[in-house]
Amino acid sequence: MNTMVKVKNEKHMLQFYMMTQDKEAYLIERLNSDHIGDDAAVVGKSLYSVDAFYEDIHFRRAWMSPYQIARKAMLVNFSDAIAMNAYPRYALLSLCIPKEILREEIDALMRGFEETAAAFDCEIIGGDTVGGEKLHISVTIISHSDAPLYRKGLKEGDLLAYTGTLGESKRDLERLLSGKKIADDSKFIEPQLRTEFVYRARPLLHVGMDISDGLYCDTNKLLDINKYGYKILENINDEMGSSGEEYEMLIGFAKGDYKEIKTIADSLDLPLTVFAETANNSERFPCQSHHFT
Repeated sequence: MNTMVKVKNEKHMLQFYMMTQDKEAYLIERLNSDHIGDDAAVVGKSLYSVDAFYEDIHFRRAWMSPYQIARKAMLVNFSDAIAMNAYPRYALLSLCIPKEILREEIDALMRGFEETAAAFDCEIIGGDTVGGEKLHISVTIISHSDAPLYRKGLKEGDLLAYTGTLGESKRDLERLLSGKKIADDSKFIEPQLRTEFVYRARPLLHVGMDISDGLYCDTNKLLDINKYGYKILENINDEMGSSGEEYEMLIGFAKGDYKEIKTIADSLDLPLTVFAETANNSERFPCQSHHFT
């Protein structure tokens, strides 16, 4: 569950909701836990995360094979753990299975779950199934980390950067919606997780999160929780800034560590773009929530 900045009281909560018109943010504000605020909840050295992957909301069966659907469901969940410098250990699956689904399709789903989990040394240890009209998947991941990477920890003057390239997921979703085909290795179908980069760069990073709601919205979350604004260093167009489900890393770090972090990225042949500097202002990127719309 993505989290937003916590608000002070019921009146402030209502004002916040009316301003953002974001029912997800409103729902999260109804919860009361100190563990809320990051890609996963940290309890001791264990991290707990859960993400839903629902037919006709996150995917259509006409777009992806059962194997691809299961694989992406696992990858987007592993992304939460990896973004926090955690190692996935166990997974629980909850499935709503359509009555018309074939046994060979169930077999393909299970191969997708199991092979993807095995690639990350993660064991599927149980879950639940129900029958329904559509294919809905919910995955819970239990991870381990000795040094979690949080969203809170930015300092004034820190650089904000993202890995990889942005815009492909939005572009290919628009192609699918218009009835066109996309490549099987599109990031919309096959997210590219930056596992090695996070694990190696962690000692130099102040904050980090994966880009699931778009660079604009996710940067705003970082700024909100750290109570800073930004100064733009590299212009980002709307096609890049509003492209969700990229699962690249959004990171913040001290200027003096840029060269070392860039060296790590270069060694992995991974583009790294510094686009802003943390500043003591209230600047925010234009962000329209895609949740519940």
